[in-house]
Amino acid sequence: MSESTHSNNERNPFTKPGFIISAALVVALIAAVVVIFFLPKADSTAGPTPATSSAGTFPVPSKSADTAGESVCGLPSSTETALGAAPKSKWELVGKMAAPTDPKTFGPGVTDDSGFRSCFAHSPTGALYAAMNAAALGSSGSAELEMKLADKLLVSGPGRDAAMRETKAGTRSSGNNTTIQVQGFLIKSYTAAEATVDLAFKTDTGALGHSTLSMRWMDGDWKVKPTDDGVTFSNVSQLRDLSGFIPWAGI
Repeated sequence: MSESTHSNNERNPFTKPGFIISAALVVALIAAVVVIFFLPKADSTAGPTPATSSAGTFPVPSKSADTAGESVCGLPSSTETALGAAPKSKWELVGKMAAPTDPKTFGPGVTDDSGFRSCFAHSPTGALYAAMNAAALGSSGSAELEMKLADKLLVSGPGRDAAMRETKAGTRSSGNNTTIQVQGFLIKSYTAAEATVDLAFKTDTGALGHSTLSMRWMDGDWKVKPTDDGVTFSNVSQLRDLSGFIPWAGI
């Protein structure tokens, strides 16, 4: 590998561990424009990458956690296991990112005074809304919201512990004026206990990328499963286009 390539890879956020939430995804997608030749390129004829299991270490969910359908705030559950079309969504800005909201059906059923959003329906649409709202909370630029995200919406384990430490230490991505917005999704897998959500994003400079979030249903809500080093987004890569994704956007 040349010195120039090595230098670019060192600066490439795709290769760095850490508490990667939506703010870092902004940086990663911007980097897709700058270091395009050093990143994996999605085949324009291929769909999103197959779902992979999380590398994180987690306790095995109990039977009750697998089967309990009612959300902590009483949102309805569903026996559906797939989502083949985009839901008709109302969108609200969380920081600079649009997030879906349906507090009576899919969530967030609870929004506190700081703007922290939680409680989603036990359904494929609820998992999608939870993943997208977690992304938006992470992009808000608010230290308080980032701490609540790590504390309340990550599955307990080494990854959550790492995320809490880094958030308390102020180890967050540096801010910038570039924003990203969701452009599409794919529910890659879904059971009553876990879901894998693939989200496609576009920066305001036109770069396309996607990333997956692994979700677990526990304590009456969907939570994000981070890897052991605190990474919440996985399989971040560039996209040539949105082939294979279901179009879904608020802005």
